[in-house]
Amino acid sequence: MLWDARLHKGARKVLHELIFSSFFMEMEYKKLFAVEFVKYYKALQKEYISDDHERVLSVTALSVQMFTVPTLARHLIEEQNVITTITETLLEVLPEYLDKNDKFNFQGYSQDKLNRVYAVIYDLRYVLVSKPTVWTDRLRERFLEGFVSFLRILTCMQGMEEIKRQIGQHIEVDPDWEAAIAIQMQLKNILLMFQEWCACDEELLLRSYRECHKAVMRCSTNGRSREKTVFHLCGHTLESRPYRVSADPVSIHLPLSRTLAGLHVRLSKTGAISRLHEFVSPEEFQVELLVEYPLRCLVLVAQVAAEMWRRNGLSLISQVFYYQDVKCREEMYDKDIIMLQIGASLMDPNQFLLLILQRYELADAFKKIKPTKDQDLIKQYNVLIEEMLQILIYVVGERYVPGISNVTKEDVIMREIIHLLCIEPMAHSAITKSLPENENNETGLENVIDKVATFKKPGVSGHGVYELKDECLKEFNMFFYHYTKTQHSKAEHTQKKRRKQENRDEALPPPPPPDFSPAFSNVVRILNCDVMMHILRTLLQRAVELETHLWTEAMIQMVLHLLSLGLLEEKQQLQKSPEEEVTFDFYHKATRMGSSALNAVNVLMLLEKLKRVPQLEAQKDTVNWILQMFDMVKRLREKSSLATVVPASGSEATKGDETQSTQDKEKAERKRKAEAARLHRQKIMAQMSALQRNFIETHKLLYETTMEAQGKDDAVMEEESISSAIDYSRIALGPKRGPSVTEKEVLTCILCQEEQEVKLESAAMVLSACVQKSTALTQNRSRILELSGDTLDPLFMHPDLPCGTHTGSCGHVMHAACWQKYFEAMQLNFRQRLHVEQIFDLENGEYLCPLCKSLCNTVIPIVPLQAQKINSEDAEAVAQILSLARWLEIVTARISGYSMKNAKGEKQNLPPFTNKGTGNSALEFHSILSFGVQSSAKYSSSIKEMLILFATTIYRVGLKVAPNEADSRIPMMTWSTCAFTIQCIENLLETEGKPLFGSLQNRQHSGLKALVQFAAAQRTTSPQLLIQKHLIRLLGVLLPNFKGEDTPSLLEVDMFHILVGAVLSFPSLYWEDAVDLQPSSVSSAYNHLYLFHLTTLAHIMQIIISSATESPATHSSDNSEEAQSAESFCREVCQYTSGCFSQDIPGWLVWDCVRKGILPYLRCAALFFHYLLGVSPPEELLQVSEEGQFKALCSYLSLPTNLFLLFHEYWDTVNPLLQRWCADPVVLSCLKGKSIAIRYPRKRNHLIELPEDYSCLLNQASQFRCPRSSDDEQKHPVLCLFCGTMLCSQNTCCQELVNGEELGACTSHALQCGAGVCMFLKIRECKVVLIEGKTRGCLYPAPYLDEYGETDPGLKRGNPLHLCQERYRKLHLLWQQHCIIEEIARSQETNQIFFGFNWQLL
Repeated sequence: MLWDARLHKGARKVLHELIFSSFFMEMEYKKLFAVEFVKYYKALQKEYISDDHERVLSVTALSVQMFTVPTLARHLIEEQNVITTITETLLEVLPEYLDKNDKFNFQGYSQDKLNRVYAVIYDLRYVLVSKPTVWTDRLRERFLEGFVSFLRILTCMQGMEEIKRQIGQHIEVDPDWEAAIAIQMQLKNILLMFQEWCACDEELLLRSYRECHKAVMRCSTNGRSREKTVFHLCGHTLESRPYRVSADPVSIHLPLSRTLAGLHVRLSKTGAISRLHEFVSPEEFQVELLVEYPLRCLVLVAQVAAEMWRRNGLSLISQVFYYQDVKCREEMYDKDIIMLQIGASLMDPNQFLLLILQRYELADAFKKIKPTKDQDLIKQYNVLIEEMLQILIYVVGERYVPGISNVTKEDVIMREIIHLLCIEPMAHSAITKSLPENENNETGLENVIDKVATFKKPGVSGHGVYELKDECLKEFNMFFYHYTKTQHSKAEHTQKKRRKQENRDEALPPPPPPDFSPAFSNVVRILNCDVMMHILRTLLQRAVELETHLWTEAMIQMVLHLLSLGLLEEKQQLQKSPEEEVTFDFYHKATRMGSSALNAVNVLMLLEKLKRVPQLEAQKDTVNWILQMFDMVKRLREKSSLATVVPASGSEATKGDETQSTQDKEKAERKRKAEAARLHRQKIMAQMSALQRNFIETHKLLYETTMEAQGKDDAVMEEESISSAIDYSRIALGPKRGPSVTEKEVLTCILCQEEQEVKLESAAMVLSACVQKSTALTQNRSRILELSGDTLDPLFMHPDLPCGTHTGSCGHVMHAACWQKYFEAMQLNFRQRLHVEQIFDLENGEYLCPLCKSLCNTVIPIVPLQAQKINSEDAEAVAQILSLARWLEIVTARISGYSMKNAKGEKQNLPPFTNKGTGNSALEFHSILSFGVQSSAKYSSSIKEMLILFATTIYRVGLKVAPNEADSRIPMMTWSTCAFTIQCIENLLETEGKPLFGSLQNRQHSGLKALVQFAAAQRTTSPQLLIQKHLIRLLGVLLPNFKGEDTPSLLEVDMFHILVGAVLSFPSLYWEDAVDLQPSSVSSAYNHLYLFHLTTLAHIMQIIISSATESPATHSSDNSEEAQSAESFCREVCQYTSGCFSQDIPGWLVWDCVRKGILPYLRCAALFFHYLLGVSPPEELLQVSEEGQFKALCSYLSLPTNLFLLFHEYWDTVNPLLQRWCADPVVLSCLKGKSIAIRYPRKRNHLIELPEDYSCLLNQASQFRCPRSSDDEQKHPVLCLFCGTMLCSQNTCCQELVNGEELGACTSHALQCGAGVCMFLKIRECKVVLIEGKTRGCLYPAPYLDEYGETDPGLKRGNPLHLCQERYRKLHLLWQQHCIIEEIARSQETNQIFFGFNWQLL
């Protein structure tokens, strides 16, 4: 043991393990080891305090293993005098902190040393943790010896760190106060345990009391040299030594006085107080001296409240806060109140009050001398009077302490809880934090909470709360002594509001308090003594005479409370005993005149006058209640005097009549108020309906047109329901396309509040938006992502959807010019605030939305939808000529013509095209224009500028490259983000079980609408030749004659991305050198239809090929038309694949796979064409319906419900394409089972499945071993909620070098798993961590809740935790809605810190 401090870390660990596995295995050896340990205790602790290793690596940490064993602890106290040893050690290790008066002074203390000293205090706590049941003489003597030794420590603390009020000049440096308060906190439970040990044995309690009293007296001799002064008031005199808290030194630390108060209460509780005179004679007791120091402390608190000590700085305010705080109040503030109650019970009540007036420096305030007119001084006096009255209320009314009255600990806790819940319903943890903890860190809450409150379960956010039961509301005491000023006013407001809602008066009288125990029964005498009556009368008289500067409403409220306490006390005494035995005569004193003067008044008369004071309207109900109580006490006194004449039953009847008449009066008053309220409501409703009628008359025309429109709509609806024909107005593609629903769009800028109509030629309006990379839809998390997109070709998206670019918007609109000014102002502002950590990266274009503070990094220009109408005659004429085959020929000819043109100028990397021997090539080249063209839309320069800005941001963020407006990949990224965002929204709607249309949030709707229109318009800002090149490469996937060297296979692309890219780039084929043209409505309709049909056919092939290896789960004999079509189609495919595709696959299975697999693609296509063309969707898509949805989608997108009919319709044209698709090596490889293709529908991603019980996760974490570390140090295991990987966080062993930067395990994992955005669960702390990139992150509540509906961050409370599915679903939606970045920004904005956490190394 003695060698421990000299050994290195590894050797110490081995030595401790050896001790554990040898000595501690047998009780006898453990005892021998403990004896030796105590023998060398002082030396070991001194070595530990001067050591630099942590506590866990010191042999002193083994003390808990010995001292907490009750039998062993008792043996060590008896035989080794361990309490004395520990207390002496404590004194010996702190000698440098003792001043010349042998008092502790911790100025310039060492925090590390004090933290080590706390270990000695913990040992004392361990020894005292279990009280003995049997006391031997030896144990009693040894304990008393230890207690006396402990009193020496308290003597060094009594009056330590005295302070003196600063006058004139503010204190220059705040003194160190934390150490003294911290030691007080550490000793709190030890002081309580010593008192409990003493209370176990009557003899020991009395002897301990004597020793403690001696120690207090020794510390109280200092001020005795001064001469006594005399103070007169109301015919009473007080002789006391002069002392002023505002001028003389005062200390907040009085542990000796407070320990004595604790022992005195226990004497009262056990009844041993009757023998106290045997141990402390009445002459020695000197109660005035005992009261003096706690009273000074309470006066200091009052003067701080009156702002008399503001020049003493924050250190004093902090000390006063902790003095009354739940962590310290049991052994500080509460004991000072008890000591005043001891004084009130043993002193003459008038002298006690005179002492209080003198110490509060209020002697002049209650004499006839008029105070000064200095407003500051008057305010100071008023606050001091309020504070003094409050203390008097506490001295008389606070009886819920075992020993002061006959209450139990459970009663005390119940009362605390009742008063907390009177403020507002509270969570379990909030109640626990507000209750003091015992030596076992328990509050006793669980034992009593169900008696006083009911638990209300939480929703998706927030926590469960306890609500107070109605029957407990009567226990509410407005002046509860543990209320802070804020809590007091909040509780008062809540209770008055509740009573008002119940149509009751707003009086909040005190509840009848329990009776004082015999030792404290004299305390109530201060209520009816002369000085008290003088105080109450003086304050009431000031209020009545409206000397406004000499009283406050709070003061009067306290006076009324004291009057209520006096009347309640008298009433209780009269009900228990005959009048002649009741000496408490509060009624008589209150109704007696204050003096013999002609204008003299009594309290009762003053109360009557008080009702007429307008400033005290709020107190009227309380005054009425007190007057009723006066009346009741008067009647009780009269009844008891008539009791000899009137029988008891008669007196009871009279009492009943009185109560009844009072109740009747109250009922009548409530009825009158309710009737007045009803009439008032009726009047308001009449006014509102008159206003409505007036408005309708004024705007009659508007209402008529609205009604007509509604009537027409209803008629149309009826016709539709009668007719079974297809509603052609709700078809998006082809010659039967419905009209675009466009309306005048007038938007308001959130910055300048000006309205503007959205037009092509107007100045640009923009939506704030955030572009981010996302892996929310990935089907393969093991795929390695490219961290830099310098060489990436984003034109084709792999069907895995490994990483896309998502664009989201908060939906708030600004003028482009306003936004630019706002952004520049933010840049300027943040350049000037270099010391503050920035929430966002201004260099990368990030900013917070001015309205909702969402994180944004760009703006989407709002481009109006161009209404397009199709002439049905033109459409039918074109239908005769423009078949799919003809359309393909025209497109091929156009592309061939361009390639030949371009080949003359420069060599193009384009595939060779065949014209299949068609006629005049020039004629064929221009034939595409013959089906209808129109001039391109002309955008204002402002809109064009914003189109380029947004497109460049998508390119920069999506590829992680520097911005370059001329890069050829900008259009590709535009189409890609449009397609990926639509896929994300479709996925989200499906996950949430919402209909495809009509259920999007406004922000999603406006963002998607702006994004699709932008994607269509962006083409005009890029060279048309470039767009054509991209189009040809996209068509190469569908049409083999356009296939190039870099064209991927059919199974290696996502068809929806191909569709979006092809549709948005197709108008580039209409470009001519001289004129800027675009296809007409009819041309567009056919282009969209054939492009969509081609991609749909290709997607059906993808689904069939990927599901070819699937074996049927069930057998079905479905012979539907679709199944037969599927079977015949499969036979064709079998021929083209040289038998690789099995023709044994049943048709019903193929159709089932196709129908399920194609649904997400059709839903995405419907969203895309709706926002592109503005055609209203069918009604079936506005609701959730599995069967109706598929038919409605087919109808909206011009598809047959039997999708295989599409192949039959275009068979001649599609057949050669089909042959080429099937002959592709990748397709054949997949059919042979050599490679695996993505199955459709793709699986919907979810966060990983978590165990229901949190302890399972803790077990997992305990078994986690870092793969890169060999030592057994404590790790920080975190769980990735995206993929389930367990990582070693915040440790150097798992840091990785990425692009020359050191990144922590979580940050580097997030780059691959979530493209920089990820979600982790810190298992040992039960916190979710959200991170984005290398510099941002935040903590988020874990989805695990205890039985009280609360999370437990840091696992501090230790309650069993269970998974809350609703909270976990909320986390899932946060991810799928791409709101993680937004959540991080919001969190960082609300919790701004100067030196933030280094997220890079997480």
